[in-house]
Amino acid sequence: MNSTTALVLLAVGIAVIVALCAYALTLRKEVKRREAYRVDEDRRAHQNSLENLDYVVSALVQEQVDITEASWRCKVLLEIVDPSLTERPEFQAFAEVYQRTQHLKTHSARKQLSPRERMQEDKERLIVEDEMRPAVLAAAAAVIKWRAKGPASLH
Repeated sequence: MNSTTALVLLAVGIAVIVALCAYALTLRKEVKRREAYRVDEDRRAHQNSLENLDYVVSALVQEQVDITEASWRCKVLLEIVDPSLTERPEFQAFAEVYQRTQHLKTHSARKQLSPRERMQEDKERLIVEDEMRPAVLAAAAAVIKWRAKGPASLH
């Protein structure tokens, strides 16, 4: 191999290496951008969940919403913020109401029930609500206290 061919191959090799390095840097920047976007989305979802939780517990304490519906929403929102929150003793009432009423039909499935079946489910729901009302209202008050402590109280 003569020196001209070797220089051409060296130049082509260097050009390929430079191009691959540039492409790798571009990919790395894209990964960082996507990761930052995901982190921001997670932060916003967390913040939205906390705000929604504030609205629901406020309405619950003022008894503007059903115990069952509010408990379901609080349980889900607490799980979004941190799955371990529903295991805290002061918040367990939400999970208990959910566990005791999760078999009841909602939305379109409820509309398909006969009036007799609907009335039976309503009775069941009202019994749970009457039994759990004090515990759920106490849990809602506990959420309000917990939220007043700020983000440091999460763990």
